[in-house]
Amino acid sequence: MPAGMKPLEKFLKKQTTALTRAGGFVGGVADKAGGTGASRRRASLSRVVPFFRETSPESGQAREVFSPDSEDPPSWPSATGTGVVTAPSSANGSGSGSGSGSGSGGGDVRSPSLSSDEQSSEASLITDGGGGGGGGTPVHADTPENLTLAVLDSVVGKRFGHCRETLLDDFMLTHPIFLAADRLQQVLLQQFSLEGDGGGKKGEAEGWRREGGGRGRGEERDREMEGAMDGAERKQAVLTVAFRYLDTYRELLQEEGERSNSFPKELYMCAVQELAQYPELVEDVLKLQRWTEILHCPSDEEKESRKKQVRPLFRHFRRIDACLQPREAFRGSDEIFCRVYTPDHSYVTIRSRLSCRVGEILALVKEKLQYSEDQPVLPGNLILVAVTSAGEKAVFRPSDEAVFTTLGVNTHLFACEPSELDSLLPLPEEIHWTPGDSKLHDMSAEEVANQLVVFDWELFSCVHEVEFVCYVFHGEQSCWRPLNLELVLQRCSEVQHWVATEILQCQSLPKRIQLLRKFIKIAALCKQQQDLLSFLAVVLGLDNPAVSRLRLTWEGLPGKFRKQFQQFESIADPSRNHKSYRDLITSLRPPLIPFTPLLLKDLTFLHESCKTFHGELVNFEKMHKVAEMVRNIRRYRSSQLAIDTEMSPSHLQTKAYVRQLQVIDNQNLLFDMSCKLEPKDT
Repeated sequence: MPAGMKPLEKFLKKQTTALTRAGGFVGGVADKAGGTGASRRRASLSRVVPFFRETSPESGQAREVFSPDSEDPPSWPSATGTGVVTAPSSANGSGSGSGSGSGSGGGDVRSPSLSSDEQSSEASLITDGGGGGGGGTPVHADTPENLTLAVLDSVVGKRFGHCRETLLDDFMLTHPIFLAADRLQQVLLQQFSLEGDGGGKKGEAEGWRREGGGRGRGEERDREMEGAMDGAERKQAVLTVAFRYLDTYRELLQEEGERSNSFPKELYMCAVQELAQYPELVEDVLKLQRWTEILHCPSDEEKESRKKQVRPLFRHFRRIDACLQPREAFRGSDEIFCRVYTPDHSYVTIRSRLSCRVGEILALVKEKLQYSEDQPVLPGNLILVAVTSAGEKAVFRPSDEAVFTTLGVNTHLFACEPSELDSLLPLPEEIHWTPGDSKLHDMSAEEVANQLVVFDWELFSCVHEVEFVCYVFHGEQSCWRPLNLELVLQRCSEVQHWVATEILQCQSLPKRIQLLRKFIKIAALCKQQQDLLSFLAVVLGLDNPAVSRLRLTWEGLPGKFRKQFQQFESIADPSRNHKSYRDLITSLRPPLIPFTPLLLKDLTFLHESCKTFHGELVNFEKMHKVAEMVRNIRRYRSSQLAIDTEMSPSHLQTKAYVRQLQVIDNQNLLFDMSCKLEPKDT
């Protein structure tokens, strides 16, 4: 790996202990204790982003983000203060806040991947819009339960009425970080069931019942509010929040089945009992009834869609008919086909739930091997190992879940006994390569670019917005797996290696130059159609050291194309916190496909730059900034991508090719191929 890549890779790999990849690849063999599912998941981003080269001449020494274990308490307002919560400021390492508890000692939140002249731009991710002005949140740091009550207050307009919608959206997008779904449901049911004064008569209620006897954070603000809260208004506020919760997490709740349906059902029963006293709730009761039906009995359309979910993941088991179908979102309950290999490279094909545990996968493999004619001896205690094309190994724990989407482009699953671990080798086709002409020569750049954009849009549209939050905050009570997001990251890595593979397999210099021109044209077309994922993936693939060293190939490129590629390289330049890329994406209007790894880098930096909790209090200003980033992603998909294409006779052939790219992801092998094409002394 070139030295220029190291600062950004260090940023992703030297995160604090909560996100460190325990059991990662070390010396070719992972720690046999394995890592958690979350820690393995972290690796997929670091496989993609390090292709960014740190080219800034002013780059200084890398800095580490402070650790949550050693960080001084942030300068949040005190429990009795009146100021808003602010993230620690990056300016001069001092904290600022508008409350009485603000002061110095907030900590330095500058990114370790940036040089000294780039820090202010990166720090703006935290400080812009924070503090009490423009875009900040007026909500105090508080316990998770009391934050729920603050949201209910805003819904009825008693407090924070000017930012009701933003506050509700902030809470819904980020609550899995600090408040488990089960606990949120309990709080809403408790608040709905509160009785008002006067023996439960309709009229005035005491207000929201807070934890510990009615007082929140040592103050009696709820008792000092203007008048008492109307009972019907209170119940409608609970239902409003409940409906937003059900709407935001509908697909994820459907996956949980009967367990998730108990909440709307129980809330519906409570609401029915209140109808005689509060007839104005009738519309909400009917709406709740519809929600119980939706979660309990999916529509015929959804049922039919679920039947078709037995399908392969990208490359681990190939079927042409499957790859030609429009991409649909994966859920943990979906069943997939996957090959699991043995040390002699024979394999069994298993049918498994996407989210199943490693122990269940091994049980399925063992059952298959028992009935295999090629297995004369019954297998003993098996372990599941991921083996990359470079021969690196990672051992999974039996309790690990949803491991399929964490695999690299050419990484395969092996089942073996512990004593056979050292004998595992990559598949022969991952080690050896055959020179030959590329199929890409017979395809037009326009058609290939269109198919790249369409497939990227399908993949990006499948990602639930909460998956971005779960990916970064997975260790903090996030319960939903970012399966579709991991597939987008895998696709980004796949496209980068595809570019290098196609060029390096081409033995003819004139044809190699033609391929170089075609890839630059494909990148230009992807940029024109606002697919920044494939655009940057192609540019970074051309920047692969094994390709960029081909002096004779690049010298044969016409000047017009060389100048165009230099412009593309400037967009991929990471200096000044990727300013060129950020300027470009700011100038575009939806729909567009962003470079997803950089979104996750920003979220990771925001997460690591300041604490989520201080004691039992939640830093809600941080939650607001996280939600702002997710809303940007929502904006990118706010309209449907439409591509007008003429169907050529080779349309299906190009579509199948683009969706089943054959790539070499072993960097050492790519470099050997490059040296054979143009030896070092050429």
